[in-house]
Order: sequence, then C-alpha cells, then structure tokens
Amino acid sequence: MSKMTKFLHLYLLLMLVSSTLCKAQNRSDLLIVNSNTETKEVLTSNVPSTINRTIKQDKKGNIWFAAFDGVYRYDGQSFVNVMKDVSSARFFSVTEDRNGNFWFTSIGSGVYYYNPSAGKKSIRNFTNKDGLVNDSVPYSYEDKRGNMWFGTLGGASRYDGKVFQNYKPNGGLPNANKDDNDVNAIIEDKTGKFWFGTRGNAYVFDGRKFTVLTNNGEKFTNVRSIIEDKKGNIWLGGSDGLWRYDPSGALRAGGQLFTNFTKDFIGFIYEDKNGNIWTSAKNGYTGRWELARYEAKSLSNQKPTVSKINPEFEANAGMIFGILEAHDGSIWFGALDGVRRFDGKVITHFKNKK
Repeated sequence: MSKMTKFLHLYLLLMLVSSTLCKAQNRSDLLIVNSNTETKEVLTSNVPSTINRTIKQDKKGNIWFAAFDGVYRYDGQSFVNVMKDVSSARFFSVTEDRNGNFWFTSIGSGVYYYNPSAGKKSIRNFTNKDGLVNDSVPYSYEDKRGNMWFGTLGGASRYDGKVFQNYKPNGGLPNANKDDNDVNAIIEDKTGKFWFGTRGNAYVFDGRKFTVLTNNGEKFTNVRSIIEDKKGNIWLGGSDGLWRYDPSGALRAGGQLFTNFTKDFIGFIYEDKNGNIWTSAKNGYTGRWELARYEAKSLSNQKPTVSKINPEFEANAGMIFGILEAHDGSIWFGALDGVRRFDGKVITHFKNKK
C-alpha cells in the first residue's frame, strides 16, 4: 500500500470518528482519535496489585509506585517493596527531594521519610504528633526553596526540615466549607504563587492569603490535579473537566484567561517531554476511564487533536491514576489492580506470580 493510500485511509478514518464522536463531546471542536491497543500480561514478583496512586521516576532512572499495598521501586528488571515489614499503610504519593531522599504519604499513617543510601534504618514517620496538620495525606510536593508541602484531609502542611507550618485554605472559620481543607494538589508557579486543588474550591495562595479561584464568577470545584506546563500555563482537572489558564495571553481564545478542553471528569494531568498533555479521564457518556493525549502542536488551535487510549477496563471500575513518561518514552499509569505500561502500541499489565 502506497503512502498516499495509507494517508487517505487514515484521513477517512479520522473524518468518520470525528463525525460520530464529536457530537457527543462538550466541545464540538475537538478532533477525537481512538487508539486501538493490544493488552498483554507479564507475571513477575513484588509488583503492586492493588490501587496504585502515584508513579515517579528518580534521578537514577528507577521508577517508584505509591500503592495501597506498599511503595515499590522498579529498576528496569525487578520490583522491590521498600515499605514491606515497615508499614501496612495505604500509600498515595511519592516525591524525591533535591537531596535524593524520598517522601511517602499515606492515608491514616502520616508521612514517611526515606534515605535510599541508608536503607530502611533511615525511615522516619511524621504524624500529627510531630506537627503534621492531619495524618491522611494524599499529596506531596517540593517547592523552589526546598520546603516539602503535604496536602492532607485537614489542610496543608509545609515542612522546612525542622518544623511544620500548617495552613487552612478555608481560613479555619467554624462555618467554612470543610471540603476546602481536603487538599488534592499543590504547585508553585513561576511567579512564586501557589495553586491549591481541594475537594471544595480551588485557591491561589500568595504567601499571605488564600483567594478562591474563579472564571467569570464561577468557582472551580473538586480539582484533583494541577500542573504548570513548560510555557507557564496552568492546567487544572477535576469535576469541572480540563482547563488551561494562560497568564501570558499567547494562547487565549477570544481574550479569555481560561480555556475548557473537556467536561469529562479528570483524575490526573501530565505533560510529556514533547509538550503533549496527558490526562486520565472518565468519559461522561460511556462511563469508561481513558488515557487522553492532547497534541502539543494543536493546543492553540480551535480543533486540538486528542488521542484516546482505551484500556480494557470494566465500565465504572477501572479508574486510572498517576501518569508518567519514563526516560525510554513509555507511558506508565496506575489502576485499581496495579500498574500498566504503554509503549505506543501495547499495554503491558504487570501482575504478581501466584
């Protein structure tokens, strides 16, 4: 088959998919491409087998997984649960700080510090007794000064290596919305402002006060993921869908600060090395969770190109969690039953040997 024939076949396929699916989207200008993928299983030892929330790659190339059955390190050959025999906590996030040390957060057991060069004897557990605002901690983040931030189900804690300073986005007022203190995400942007996603409202923090984030008077609620891309745009995802905040004006449509890309529920946002934006999203019409990739070169267009990868999950059961592009270009993501790797054609599901 000639290149021209292949191109025509692809073009006709895109037009068919676009005409049948775009009507079902909240924005009619999205061009949707469904990617058919093959799924295979690989049996190994010590791999996460329950809910996997966060995936990160460290400076040495190891991949780390925060899961409900431990914290795992993958060196490209095998998996090791570094928290085995240390804690049975449900782990939510893992962050490597600038010194090469790791912070693991959990639901109910606080935060664990780990120095890999010293091994398990270095592990220290920080809880409410040490000043942490709450022991249920879904999120961790290191700011530009090297402070560690922890988003908890009772506010945010900043740790400077000595003491915790705690913050209540809702001001701690008796009649305030309690959900505003359930912190899902924290980032510091290029200007030094902090963005907070909570189960209630989203906030911007200037170091002195928290301000509710709004767009034309509408609040952003239950924001699950926030990132700043390479160009300085802020991306927010959650119950209100996927949004981009463009402070420079370079990508604004009609002069708007905010652009909405989908109303589907967004669980996670990630930017790859080429500037493509990946999301985990629950399709509002099928009820299925999907990986979606928004092509970098089309993000300023009225019709951004979106590739959707549909893993073989049961409807309403296969939530997708953290996303990572590894150094080799493969995409890793978490699910209810462990971890998967996508190489562009095949999704590999790592499963424990029985």
